[in-house]
Amino acid sequence: MLFLKRFYAILKARNLEFFRDKSSLAWSIAFPVLLLVGFSIVFSGDGKDIYKVGVLNNPDKPATFLQTKYIEFVDYTDAELALGKVRQHKLDLMVDYRLGLYWINDTSPTGYMAEQLLLAHKNDMTGKEWVKQTVTGKQIRYIDWVLPGILGMNMMFSCLFGVGYVIVRYRKSMVLKRLNATPVSALEFLSAQIVSRLMIVMCISSVIFIGCNIMFDFYMLGSYFDLFIIAILGAMSLISLGLVIAARSQSEELTGGLLNMASWPMMIFSGVWFSLEGSPEFIQHLANWLPLTHLVESARAIMTEGANLYDLRGHIAIMLVMTGVFLGLGTLTFRWNGDGR
Repeated sequence: MLFLKRFYAILKARNLEFFRDKSSLAWSIAFPVLLLVGFSIVFSGDGKDIYKVGVLNNPDKPATFLQTKYIEFVDYTDAELALGKVRQHKLDLMVDYRLGLYWINDTSPTGYMAEQLLLAHKNDMTGKEWVKQTVTGKQIRYIDWVLPGILGMNMMFSCLFGVGYVIVRYRKSMVLKRLNATPVSALEFLSAQIVSRLMIVMCISSVIFIGCNIMFDFYMLGSYFDLFIIAILGAMSLISLGLVIAARSQSEELTGGLLNMASWPMMIFSGVWFSLEGSPEFIQHLANWLPLTHLVESARAIMTEGANLYDLRGHIAIMLVMTGVFLGLGTLTFRWNGDGR
């Protein structure tokens, strides 16, 4: 009971401290909303510079259609993956030269134009004609695709800096030294900080998601419950990383540098703004070591592909392992004072 009382007292104090800081609270909500509004304006047009066509079973002889300018041709070996992209308007057309089939989404205007270009190249199918197959599906806008990245990025900054700076500030202002003279243990203090930050992050992220969903009507195929669970797991891994960085440091400048060193690679390599599909293999391996990558990819898979928690078990396992490792390191290296005590 004493543990719970002390834990609750620290948790309540930290939550009150955050929500009384109106400027920080307002910026935490306004920043991702402004980004989404900006992207919705910039990418509001329906036009494309080029068409994008998926290709299954490339022909042995040269095909004139595959030499057409201003069309990006992407080779696929997984037909279901490519068909999913046609449904979501990520591909304008998919062709299979071995079967003589092509797939199109009849609601895609660019798909119709790509189809006409394909049918104009009759020489590619000597002795037979193309057979049309249709699929249905709703178009994914760029704002639908980028949403998990923007919310994940906002969660990353809130988790890392919200834990890192607070602990260092407490240490520098002697708050931790005074707490060390009380019956409060390191476990109680750290647990309260982690739970407090998790509650704040999930509360703000939920408000942002619901509000923006009302404005933009996001593409959502999966379960909101699954998305919420993934957000919690991702936030826990990021909070734990922030705890490791702030476990000993007494310098706000050093902590700020370390937090930036941790956050910027995730900004670039975690698929926040663009897909890493087709990037060098070592870059993709590097991305797998970053907790934000697994948060963003899992959330994006739930929203745009309808994935469930079982489908994402690999990402979930990695986030759980990262959380356990970071928490263990943070707890072992935590010191009340900057002098190592």
